[in-house]
Amino acid sequence: MELQKMRELVEPTALKPDLDDEEIKTRFARAAWTTIVEPGDADGGTVRELVGSYKSLRKLLSGTDLSGWMDATRGELDANRMQRALDRWRPRLEPAGFERALLQGKRWKQRLLCPEDDLWPEQLNDLGSHVPAALWVRGNAEFLRACSASVALVGARASTTYGEQVAAELAEGASHRGISVVSGGAYGIDAVAHRVTLLSGGTTVSVLAGGLDRWYPTAHSELFERIERDGVIIAEAPSGVTPSRWRFLQRNRIIAALATGTIVVEASQRSGAINTAGHAATLGRPLGAVPGPVTTGTSAGCHRVMREYTAEPVENSDDLARLVTGRDERPVLSSAVGPLEMRILDALSNRRPQTVEEICVLAGIRADEAFEGIGMLELAGAVQSRGSGYVKSSAKR
Repeated sequence: MELQKMRELVEPTALKPDLDDEEIKTRFARAAWTTIVEPGDADGGTVRELVGSYKSLRKLLSGTDLSGWMDATRGELDANRMQRALDRWRPRLEPAGFERALLQGKRWKQRLLCPEDDLWPEQLNDLGSHVPAALWVRGNAEFLRACSASVALVGARASTTYGEQVAAELAEGASHRGISVVSGGAYGIDAVAHRVTLLSGGTTVSVLAGGLDRWYPTAHSELFERIERDGVIIAEAPSGVTPSRWRFLQRNRIIAALATGTIVVEASQRSGAINTAGHAATLGRPLGAVPGPVTTGTSAGCHRVMREYTAEPVENSDDLARLVTGRDERPVLSSAVGPLEMRILDALSNRRPQTVEEICVLAGIRADEAFEGIGMLELAGAVQSRGSGYVKSSAKR
């Protein structure tokens, strides 16, 4: 394909203007590679790393034989493995498919994010040869910067009221601390994590298993549109690719790599969330799980993650913050805090601001006592004002 044609296809999906010729070739090749390999193809990653995205694509299209590939890759892949990889890739060598992916990207307002881009999340490079060739993006790619302090909240699709309540509290707590929330857009825990983060004014990133020309699940179309407007949605598969079990499992590695830490909120023994936890453990990322009743199957996976991956138990947003930041951000109360202050703390919520009048009623104290106690607690870093009321503080002072 001529360079000018490549430019016409690539530039509408680029994150920056005025690309030079080499950038055009590289971006075109990376887009093409997303159509050739399945997500997580380590052989593709190795070839791109050793040969280069554009040169390796040219070799594929020119029909380079096995010996040529062995020379180009300096024997990093043995002959049998290299041949199997070529056998997988060659049926997908369709230049019209490369063009279609970029045209569909433009049609659906997708951007192509490449490892060479400034906004590329460096933490994805920890995936090594399993790193995506590129990411297709809908929404504001700038929000990916927020993943430098982020948590993946994952769990059961068939969630319970208990799991959804905990997911909501964790997502809200993360948002109030400036920690972005990463999840997969699925039913249950994922959806709650995304929705509450948006409602709390936080940043959320959704990682999908199929192409971004269609939302999956379709019932979450409204949610995805909101995430696209106020957050960001990414996928390594191009338009036209449907989600499958394999692609969901491979998608999970991106969730685990993108987030600073991962928390399994609720999961059965065979939940896909355990797969995400496994990826996080392999990458050495902080891993947590929410304990639940031993009589409930939807908590069995969380207990398994704690048992097999030594995940930390997570009970509240303080535990979440400690997992992600490595610091204990729970307020340490001064010894000067006495019975009055403790009664006020008992009356306060972590979430809903309470007015002085409400505190007086709940704690059974006078207004002057309330103001005195609140002042002491603010100095101790245990209380903060929010709007016309007060909440328990999560910030370390």
